[in-house]
Amino acid sequence: MARSLAPASLVAPRPAPQSRHGLLSELRERFFGNRLSTLTTLVILALLLQVLPDAMAWALVHPVWSADAELCKQAMGEGACWGVVAEKYRVIIFGYYPFNEQWRPLVATLLMVALLVATCTRALWNRWLVLLWFSVMLAVFGLLGGGYFGLAPVPTDRWGGLPLTVLLATLSIVAAFPLAILVALGRRSDMPAVSAVCTVYIELIRGVPLISVLFMASFLFPLLMPTGNKIDVLLRVFIGITLFAAAYTAEVIRGGLQAIPKGQVEAAQSLGLGYWQTQGKIVLPQALSMVVPGVMNNFIGIFKDTSLVTIVSLYELTGALGLALNSDPDWRPYKLEGYIFITLIYFCGCYAMSRYSLWIESHLSRSRAR
Repeated sequence: MARSLAPASLVAPRPAPQSRHGLLSELRERFFGNRLSTLTTLVILALLLQVLPDAMAWALVHPVWSADAELCKQAMGEGACWGVVAEKYRVIIFGYYPFNEQWRPLVATLLMVALLVATCTRALWNRWLVLLWFSVMLAVFGLLGGGYFGLAPVPTDRWGGLPLTVLLATLSIVAAFPLAILVALGRRSDMPAVSAVCTVYIELIRGVPLISVLFMASFLFPLLMPTGNKIDVLLRVFIGITLFAAAYTAEVIRGGLQAIPKGQVEAAQSLGLGYWQTQGKIVLPQALSMVVPGVMNNFIGIFKDTSLVTIVSLYELTGALGLALNSDPDWRPYKLEGYIFITLIYFCGCYAMSRYSLWIESHLSRSRAR
């Protein structure tokens, strides 16, 4: 006996989906997506409206742009004295470097920045990039140090400012990354001796601040050297920063290594792959793609931590600012404007590294979706 079918009921109409494209939709979703987000946005806007007008008036409406100390004194408290940057920018940017030779660190810095841009360009990732690195760094040290092709020699203790910051950050990152990979693999090694050495190295370095590492590299290490042997202070500082950065980066990479399922390693071994083939072709590509944000965060930290080398009498960007202002009583009261200037330089470098990290993450997520 057939059952009678219930009459169909009409479904109530639903509102049409809202378009999520366009600037207004994106702003609404980001800042007013829910009640908590809306409240937070309104509070921040209220604070900005309270502080921003006075700050803009001080920075842009009533400042002194010319390098005139008397005008800056008259405008003190009402407007910024950007004239301190116009007056001292060469000392801030190049530090103790001889005034008539400052074109050399300028060219060296431009070469290093161009090299970094080329390294971050995917179309240039080939074997020639290694030769480019060798050639550019040879040219950079030749320009900064001199003594060749008629260039006057300049000792490393007179290198400073932005060129020293970029040089230390670049070389420390390049040297620390492969060392961090080896240390991370060593800590997870099945050989107890290798694992113990890597563990002690990581915990020892992470247990002290970078200032202590730089202090030991600069002042205590020379006492252990044989009489008559001397290692340049810049090289000692570079080694100290590299070892410090490698320890922290190794722990980030180890987190990625632990996230790889053990079954993938066993499958690679069953196919006859050796240890280094398994790590290079199976484990490391996946592990490194997982920890891109953490690794880039450490790289940004290295870039900013170069400011600590001032304690060993290497006047990078921050130290060069103190060198420029502390020696001149007329411009000493305007440290805030000087610090804002170098803050913008640091921000540009950190922001560029952050955006490149996001670009790498987007490409990696696109490859995983295939």
